[in-house]
This record gives sequence, C-alpha cells and structure tokens, in this order.
Amino acid sequence: MFNWAEIDTVLLDMDGTLLDLHYDNHFWKSHLPTRYAQHHDISEEDAHKLLSQGYQDVAGTIDWYCLDYWADKTQLPIVELKKEVQHLIQMRDDAHDFLIALKKADKDVILVTNAHPDALALKIERTGLDKYFDQLISTHQFGVTKESQLLWQRLHEHLKFDKSRTLFVDDSLPILKSAQMFGIAHLLAIANPDSKLPSNSITDFPAIEHYQDVITDIC
Repeated sequence: MFNWAEIDTVLLDMDGTLLDLHYDNHFWKSHLPTRYAQHHDISEEDAHKLLSQGYQDVAGTIDWYCLDYWADKTQLPIVELKKEVQHLIQMRDDAHDFLIALKKADKDVILVTNAHPDALALKIERTGLDKYFDQLISTHQFGVTKESQLLWQRLHEHLKFDKSRTLFVDDSLPILKSAQMFGIAHLLAIANPDSKLPSNSITDFPAIEHYQDVITDIC
C-alpha cells in the first residue's frame, strides 16, 4: 500500500485511529445526555435534541473538542463525567503492533489529536499511549483543529516535517481531505473507528480495517 522507504514521519490521530471510538461515541451520545437530563430535569429525548443541535453548531471547530466549552454550555463537570465511563477507554486491538513496528523502522511518530488536553491526559493515563510517541500534540495548543488549513500551517512550522515524506492516518474524511489539501503526500483512512459499529465504506483514500494490512510492509 505504501513504499515505507519514502516515509520518514508518521502523524497519527488518536480517537478512532489508535483508540476505540466507542468510548467517545458512548459519552457524547448516551452518557452526557443522560446526565444532562438528570441535572436539568428534562426528558432524555429533549436532552438528546438540545445536545445534538449544540454539537452541530460547533462541529469541526475548536469548541466542539473543548471540554471547558462543554462544561460551560451544559453547566456540568465534563471531565468528571468522562471519568465515570473511563473503563471504556481502550486501544484498538491492532494498534500496539502497528506502533511498535513504526518505532522499529525508526520512523518519527507523532500524535496529532483534536482532543482537549484534559481528555488526552485521561486517555494516556488509561492506556499508556504516550510511550509509543516521539511527541504528543493537542491541536488546542494552536487554537485551531485539523479541519483547518491554519492548523496544518502552524503544525508544519512547529515540526518542520517534509510533506512529501509524511504519512497521516485518521478516521475522519474531512480531516484527511484537509491534510490532502495542505499537501501531505501519504494518507490512510481507518474504516472501522468504533468497534461496536459497522465499518465505513471509503473510496476517497486508501483505507484499512486492521493495521496488519500494512505492518508487514513497514520493516
């Protein structure tokens, strides 16, 4: 799928790419609406409607990923609520072997996530994900998300990576398209980010359901 001799830097998304997206989907679509309904004394149906509209209003922006924003918006302790279901945080079954293969091949491996720093810290605590990486980057430090060309410009200035020799892996098609627009040469989509949901049909980018499909070619 890739000529790994032409790749020096690997930029990796976190949620849905290395971690099972089930945790995040469960929190935002089920757990938070339940707690919101209880706190504001409304029906869960109304809570779902209000939160879903709120999600749509800020989709793709830094607010969507900002736990402080949602704490203010919902008047709930979002970080503490996320900890209530932290047992669901887990790495994809195939992620460990993939990450180890990248390090053995002496690639520069960098996590680039839109996750808020508090969410990143919780997931690192639960999974030990940080041990696999040369750098961990939350896009909140740049004030914009991976959906934005400004993020890629700032990230490029920060990391000095060679776009022609960089692979970026993500489960979000809008984000992959943003990376493609910026000029990153090698792109890979994850078709099955949530272990509890069917795989997505992806035709715009090379896509896999298991990292074993690329591991054998890395070394």
